[in-house]
Amino acid sequence: MHGRICAQCCGEQREVTLDCPSDCVYLRQSREHEKLRTVDDVDPAAMFSEIEIPEHFLHEHKELIMGLSFALANSARAGSGLGSSIAIMPDGAVGNRTLMDRDLIAALGSLVKSYRTLVESSLIYEESTANLLQQKVAAEVESMVKEFRDEETKHLGYSRLKDSDVLKALVFWLRMGLTRTSGRPKSRAFVDFLLSQFPAEESGIAAPEDAASRIILP
Repeated sequence: MHGRICAQCCGEQREVTLDCPSDCVYLRQSREHEKLRTVDDVDPAAMFSEIEIPEHFLHEHKELIMGLSFALANSARAGSGLGSSIAIMPDGAVGNRTLMDRDLIAALGSLVKSYRTLVESSLIYEESTANLLQQKVAAEVESMVKEFRDEETKHLGYSRLKDSDVLKALVFWLRMGLTRTSGRPKSRAFVDFLLSQFPAEESGIAAPEDAASRIILP
Protein backbone atom coordinates (compact mmCIF):
# COMPACT_ATOMS: atom_id res chain seq x y z
CA MET A 1 0.00 0.00 0.00
CA HIS A 2 3.10 2.21 0.29
CA GLY A 3 1.77 3.66 3.52
CA ARG A 4 0.68 2.90 7.06
CA ILE A 5 -2.10 0.44 7.81
CA CYS A 6 -3.92 -0.26 11.06
CA ALA A 7 -3.57 -3.61 12.81
CA GLN A 8 -7.23 -4.47 12.27
CA CYS A 9 -7.08 -3.93 8.51
CA CYS A 10 -3.82 -5.88 8.37
CA GLY A 11 -5.39 -8.79 10.19
CA GLU A 12 -8.68 -8.81 8.33
CA GLN A 13 -7.48 -8.04 4.80
CA ARG A 14 -4.11 -9.84 4.79
CA GLU A 15 -3.92 -11.88 1.56
CA VAL A 16 -7.62 -11.17 0.99
CA THR A 17 -7.70 -7.71 -0.60
CA LEU A 18 -4.09 -6.87 0.28
CA ASP A 19 -1.35 -8.26 -1.96
CA CYS A 20 1.11 -8.79 0.89
CA PRO A 21 4.83 -8.90 0.02
CA SER A 22 6.46 -12.16 1.05
CA ASP A 23 9.09 -10.41 3.17
CA CYS A 24 6.53 -8.55 5.30
CA VAL A 25 7.41 -9.19 8.94
CA TYR A 26 3.74 -9.25 9.97
CA LEU A 27 2.88 -11.79 7.27
CA ARG A 28 5.78 -13.99 8.34
CA GLN A 29 4.75 -13.77 11.98
CA SER A 30 1.16 -14.67 11.15
CA ARG A 31 2.34 -17.75 9.25
CA GLU A 32 4.44 -18.87 12.20
CA HIS A 33 1.38 -18.81 14.47
CA GLU A 34 -1.22 -19.92 11.96
CA LYS A 35 -2.27 -23.55 12.22
CA LEU A 36 -1.65 -25.47 9.03
CA ARG A 37 -4.67 -26.99 7.38
CA THR A 38 -5.01 -30.78 7.46
CA VAL A 39 -6.51 -33.14 4.92
CA ASP A 40 -9.68 -33.11 7.01
CA ASP A 41 -10.06 -29.37 6.37
CA VAL A 42 -10.11 -29.77 2.58
CA ASP A 43 -12.80 -31.09 0.25
CA PRO A 44 -11.93 -34.77 -0.46
CA ALA A 45 -12.76 -34.26 -4.14
CA ALA A 46 -10.13 -31.52 -4.42
CA MET A 47 -7.60 -33.84 -2.76
CA PHE A 48 -8.41 -36.72 -5.16
CA SER A 49 -8.76 -38.87 -2.07
CA GLU A 50 -9.57 -41.93 -4.18
CA ILE A 51 -5.93 -42.02 -5.33
CA GLU A 52 -3.89 -43.85 -2.73
CA ILE A 53 -0.24 -42.94 -2.14
CA PRO A 54 1.47 -45.66 -0.06
CA GLU A 55 4.23 -44.49 2.25
CA HIS A 56 6.78 -46.63 0.44
CA PHE A 57 5.98 -44.73 -2.79
CA LEU A 58 7.42 -41.53 -1.33
CA HIS A 59 10.71 -43.26 -0.57
CA GLU A 60 10.96 -45.23 -3.80
CA HIS A 61 10.22 -42.15 -5.93
CA LYS A 62 11.84 -39.40 -3.88
CA GLU A 63 13.89 -38.18 -6.87
CA LEU A 64 10.71 -37.73 -8.92
CA ILE A 65 8.94 -35.94 -6.08
CA MET A 66 11.85 -33.58 -5.57
CA GLY A 67 12.14 -32.97 -9.31
CA LEU A 68 8.49 -31.96 -9.47
CA SER A 69 8.90 -29.61 -6.53
CA PHE A 70 11.83 -27.99 -8.34
CA ALA A 71 9.68 -27.57 -11.47
CA LEU A 72 6.94 -25.94 -9.41
CA ALA A 73 9.44 -23.62 -7.75
CA ASN A 74 10.99 -22.77 -11.11
CA SER A 75 7.59 -21.80 -12.50
CA ALA A 76 7.17 -19.40 -9.58
CA ARG A 77 10.45 -17.60 -10.19
CA ALA A 78 10.90 -14.25 -11.86
CA GLY A 79 11.62 -14.11 -15.56
CA SER A 80 8.42 -15.81 -16.70
CA GLY A 81 8.22 -13.39 -19.60
CA LEU A 82 4.75 -12.25 -18.54
CA GLY A 83 5.74 -8.81 -17.36
CA SER A 84 5.10 -9.83 -13.76
CA SER A 85 6.13 -7.99 -10.65
CA ILE A 86 8.97 -9.37 -8.56
CA ALA A 87 9.14 -10.46 -4.93
CA ILE A 88 12.33 -10.87 -2.89
CA MET A 89 11.97 -13.63 -0.33
CA PRO A 90 13.36 -13.37 3.23
CA ASP A 91 16.10 -15.86 2.27
CA GLY A 92 16.97 -13.97 -0.93
CA ALA A 93 15.03 -16.14 -3.37
CA VAL A 94 13.26 -14.32 -6.18
CA GLY A 95 9.63 -14.97 -7.04
CA ASN A 96 6.91 -13.91 -9.45
CA ARG A 97 4.42 -11.97 -7.30
CA THR A 98 1.51 -12.45 -9.67
CA LEU A 99 1.59 -16.22 -9.15
CA MET A 100 -0.68 -17.19 -6.26
CA ASP A 101 -1.17 -20.49 -4.50
CA ARG A 102 -4.49 -20.84 -6.27
CA ASP A 103 -2.69 -20.78 -9.66
CA LEU A 104 -0.26 -23.51 -8.63
CA ILE A 105 -3.04 -25.61 -7.12
CA ALA A 106 -5.31 -25.16 -10.16
CA ALA A 107 -2.47 -26.15 -12.51
CA LEU A 108 -1.69 -29.22 -10.41
CA GLY A 109 -5.37 -30.17 -10.37
CA SER A 110 -5.52 -29.98 -14.17
CA LEU A 111 -2.35 -32.07 -14.51
CA VAL A 112 -3.74 -34.69 -12.14
CA LYS A 113 -6.92 -34.96 -14.22
CA SER A 114 -4.89 -35.30 -17.42
CA TYR A 115 -2.63 -38.03 -16.04
CA ARG A 116 -5.54 -39.87 -14.44
CA THR A 117 -7.26 -39.99 -17.84
CA LEU A 118 -4.02 -41.21 -19.41
CA VAL A 119 -3.56 -43.93 -16.80
CA GLU A 120 -7.18 -45.12 -16.81
CA SER A 121 -7.94 -44.97 -20.53
CA SER A 122 -4.60 -44.39 -22.31
CA LEU A 123 -6.11 -41.25 -23.80
CA ILE A 124 -4.05 -38.06 -23.91
CA TYR A 125 -6.27 -35.34 -22.47
CA GLU A 126 -5.26 -31.82 -21.56
CA GLU A 127 -7.55 -29.30 -19.90
CA SER A 128 -7.42 -25.99 -21.72
CA THR A 129 -6.94 -22.79 -19.78
CA ALA A 130 -6.46 -19.18 -20.79
CA ASN A 131 -4.49 -18.53 -17.60
CA LEU A 132 -0.90 -17.96 -18.78
CA LEU A 133 0.51 -18.54 -15.29
CA GLN A 134 -1.12 -21.95 -15.06
CA GLN A 135 0.12 -22.77 -18.56
CA LYS A 136 3.64 -21.92 -17.39
CA VAL A 137 3.34 -24.25 -14.41
CA ALA A 138 2.09 -27.13 -16.57
CA ALA A 139 4.87 -26.58 -19.11
CA GLU A 140 7.56 -26.63 -16.39
CA VAL A 141 6.17 -29.85 -14.94
CA GLU A 142 5.96 -31.59 -18.32
CA SER A 143 9.48 -30.45 -19.15
CA MET A 144 10.78 -31.89 -15.89
CA VAL A 145 9.03 -35.24 -16.49
CA LYS A 146 10.60 -35.43 -19.96
CA GLU A 147 14.02 -34.58 -18.53
CA PHE A 148 13.59 -37.25 -15.87
CA ARG A 149 12.76 -39.88 -18.48
CA ASP A 150 15.64 -38.76 -20.69
CA GLU A 151 18.07 -39.12 -17.77
CA GLU A 152 16.79 -42.61 -17.01
CA THR A 153 17.15 -43.63 -20.66
CA LYS A 154 20.65 -42.16 -20.75
CA HIS A 155 21.84 -44.17 -17.72
CA LEU A 156 19.72 -47.33 -17.99
CA GLY A 157 18.98 -47.60 -21.69
CA TYR A 158 15.25 -47.26 -20.98
CA SER A 159 12.88 -45.26 -18.79
CA ARG A 160 11.27 -46.92 -15.76
CA LEU A 161 9.01 -43.98 -14.98
CA LYS A 162 5.33 -44.87 -15.33
CA ASP A 163 2.51 -42.42 -15.93
CA SER A 164 0.88 -43.80 -12.78
CA ASP A 165 3.99 -42.79 -10.80
CA VAL A 166 3.78 -39.25 -12.17
CA LEU A 167 0.08 -39.17 -11.28
CA LYS A 168 0.72 -40.12 -7.65
CA ALA A 169 3.60 -37.64 -7.34
CA LEU A 170 1.39 -34.85 -8.71
CA VAL A 171 -1.38 -35.76 -6.26
CA PHE A 172 1.20 -35.63 -3.44
CA TRP A 173 2.15 -32.05 -4.34
CA LEU A 174 -1.47 -31.05 -4.90
CA ARG A 175 -2.31 -32.23 -1.39
CA MET A 176 0.77 -30.46 -0.07
CA GLY A 177 -0.40 -27.24 -1.72
CA LEU A 178 -3.94 -27.53 -0.39
CA THR A 179 -2.67 -27.97 3.16
CA ARG A 180 0.15 -25.41 2.93
CA THR A 181 -1.91 -22.54 1.55
CA SER A 182 -3.90 -20.33 3.88
CA GLY A 183 -6.83 -20.59 1.50
CA ARG A 184 -7.10 -16.83 1.20
CA PRO A 185 -7.48 -15.43 -2.36
CA LYS A 186 -4.03 -13.84 -2.47
CA SER A 187 -2.16 -16.46 -0.44
CA ARG A 188 1.38 -17.31 -1.52
CA ALA A 189 2.31 -19.49 1.45
CA PHE A 190 2.73 -22.58 -0.75
CA VAL A 191 4.62 -20.58 -3.40
CA ASP A 192 6.97 -19.14 -0.78
CA PHE A 193 7.52 -22.60 0.72
CA LEU A 194 8.62 -23.99 -2.66
CA LEU A 195 10.88 -21.02 -3.41
CA SER A 196 12.60 -21.35 -0.04
CA GLN A 197 13.56 -24.95 -0.80
CA PHE A 198 15.54 -24.33 -3.99
CA PRO A 199 18.21 -21.74 -4.81
CA ALA A 200 17.78 -20.71 -8.44
CA GLU A 201 20.98 -22.40 -9.60
CA GLU A 202 20.10 -25.88 -8.35
CA SER A 203 19.03 -28.68 -10.66
CA GLY A 204 15.72 -30.46 -10.27
CA ILE A 205 17.22 -33.86 -11.08
CA ALA A 206 19.11 -34.93 -7.98
CA ALA A 207 20.92 -37.94 -6.64
CA PRO A 208 18.86 -40.15 -4.30
CA GLU A 209 20.75 -39.02 -1.21
CA ASP A 210 20.16 -35.36 -2.09
CA ALA A 211 16.48 -35.94 -2.78
CA ALA A 212 15.92 -37.66 0.54
CA SER A 213 17.22 -34.67 2.46
CA ARG A 214 15.01 -32.25 0.50
CA ILE A 215 11.60 -33.85 0.87
CA ILE A 216 9.44 -32.37 3.60
CA LEU A 217 6.35 -34.41 4.23
CA PRO A 218 3.04 -32.70 5.10
